[in-house]
Amino acid sequence: MSLIKLLDCTLRDGGYINDWNFGHHTIKSIIKKLVDSQVDYVEVGFLRDCEYDRNKTLYNNCAQIQPVLPQKKGNTIFTAMALHNKYTVDKLEPYDGKTIDAVRVTFHDYDIDEGLAFVKKVKEKGYKVFCNPINIMGYSDEDLLRLLKKVNEIHPYAFSIVDTFGSMMRSDLIRIYSMVEHNLNNEIVLGLHLHENLALSYSLAQEFVGIKASGRKSIIDASMLGMGRTPGNLCMELIMDYMNKMQGGNYDINPILDGIDDHIAELKQIEPWGYSMPYALSAKYNLHRNYAEFLLGKGRLRAKQINQILASIEDDKKTAYDEAYIEKLYQKFQNHKVDDSALLLQLQNRFQDREILVLAPGFNILKQKEQIEQFIQEQDPLIIAANFIPADYQQDYVFCSNAMRYDALEEKKQDSIILITSNLMDICEEANVLNYSELSFDEKGNCDNCVIMLLKLMIKLEKEQVYIAGFDGYQEKDDNYVTSYMASQYTKGEEENIRNRMYLEDIRKQIKLVFLTDSLYNR
Repeated sequence: MSLIKLLDCTLRDGGYINDWNFGHHTIKSIIKKLVDSQVDYVEVGFLRDCEYDRNKTLYNNCAQIQPVLPQKKGNTIFTAMALHNKYTVDKLEPYDGKTIDAVRVTFHDYDIDEGLAFVKKVKEKGYKVFCNPINIMGYSDEDLLRLLKKVNEIHPYAFSIVDTFGSMMRSDLIRIYSMVEHNLNNEIVLGLHLHENLALSYSLAQEFVGIKASGRKSIIDASMLGMGRTPGNLCMELIMDYMNKMQGGNYDINPILDGIDDHIAELKQIEPWGYSMPYALSAKYNLHRNYAEFLLGKGRLRAKQINQILASIEDDKKTAYDEAYIEKLYQKFQNHKVDDSALLLQLQNRFQDREILVLAPGFNILKQKEQIEQFIQEQDPLIIAANFIPADYQQDYVFCSNAMRYDALEEKKQDSIILITSNLMDICEEANVLNYSELSFDEKGNCDNCVIMLLKLMIKLEKEQVYIAGFDGYQEKDDNYVTSYMASQYTKGEEENIRNRMYLEDIRKQIKLVFLTDSLYNR
């Protein structure tokens, strides 16, 4: 019988996908299927200071957990996780054997003592306690040895190797495992928690099984279909099958497969976890995943550019996410200062006696094409397309501020005059370059929406009025763009609408905006 056990963390780690809102029935169904599969441990969610909702896997105490646990538990042990600084341990009842048996406690490298003090309090209440230090890859050998010494003094039930940022490779696992194996008390169970940033979790789990000392009890974490905060975790169905084949396991995979079909597969539509290049890049530099998410959220950067920004993050900023810091790096990367005075004068002279039509890529330029064409026929405006080249209109200029959009222009430039902002200087050779920062920054902060920047350019050129078509606003259900390639899973929807309205409020004080097509921004 193998000394390596499996722990399922679907209801806890997977909760990052759906805000832990699985639904009461689904929570009970998933737990029952896991018990039927004979998995060794089930993590039912987080212990957290929160408003209790029976449909979520977030709990204030064990009494709230009891209703979702099955009558027949088999040999399965139930656990919950607590972040020491997000849960008041006084809420935790003394262990009575009726709900969970174990609590997994997490802490950072900068609050180890506070985390271990929390571990001691949980242990004193009678629970099995796991120490799960966040980002073990961020520890030096000396720091890890000091941590292990402190852990031995407390003697928890288990200590886990947690690859928080998914940056671990085979050589890292061998090195860290060797240090832990030789310095952790032999009676303490050794856990392993992997993430899928580098698409290595399954191979690393197999490596762990192969190198583990025969006398050490161990636990490998996994989740159904690898569900977890993107890019996800080790797949339970895969590691179960491997343990059955190679370690004499007796897991029944069929309930897991049923659970995936019934509950998990559909959740992948919310946020499709799995390997993703930006998260691989964050793992490459062993960074907090939120840095990659922040840059992805901009929706304006190529993977190569994300790589360049992530590579510049300083060592002391890697573990604890600092949004102000990454925003500063982003702006520094985007802003290349140029002298655009001659170009501005040239454009001012060209635009002086003409009406201006800003053509944005919203779907309404197709739906309301007739009225746009009528306006063009009557007014003969200069047409400036924002971040795209329209198929149904002949534009005079294309204004581009987005690296991803510029790549799509390459084969369609025709005879248009291309205006770019200076953040694109490294990827194109256009001569007409405008200062990025002067069009994206104002007293309210930064807004690099292309249409907003283009309207600010019109103000600089002293235009009194601008006509706009295709600036529809973001809607969840409707088509937002004239072509599908422009849609991005990172568009922030209503959040973006709110921000654009805020900037338009100030812009309207300086220039008259006339919308030719329907828009959420036309009040």
